[in-house]
Amino acid sequence: MNVRDVEGFEVSLHRSLTEPILLGGAPRALAIINGTLAAAVGIGLQLWIAGLVLFVAGHALAVWAAKVDPQFLEVFGRHLKHKSHLEA
Repeated sequence: MNVRDVEGFEVSLHRSLTEPILLGGAPRALAIINGTLAAAVGIGLQLWIAGLVLFVAGHALAVWAAKVDPQFLEVFGRHLKHKSHLEA
């Protein structure tokens, strides 16, 4: 008897619970940080063009990375926590 045949072991799962939360195609947290940094440069330092360039470049890079791997921020965070054993 397979577990899938036993009643009560099957749960319907909505697709939105398994997909990452994206904002404009980029991970939500990264998009907010990128927008805040670009706004600080553009408004705070009054470097409008630099802020706009920073936002467009950062968002484009985040969207590209999210297309390659939607969970790249979580993977990168775990990568930073691991100690390197084989240092060259």
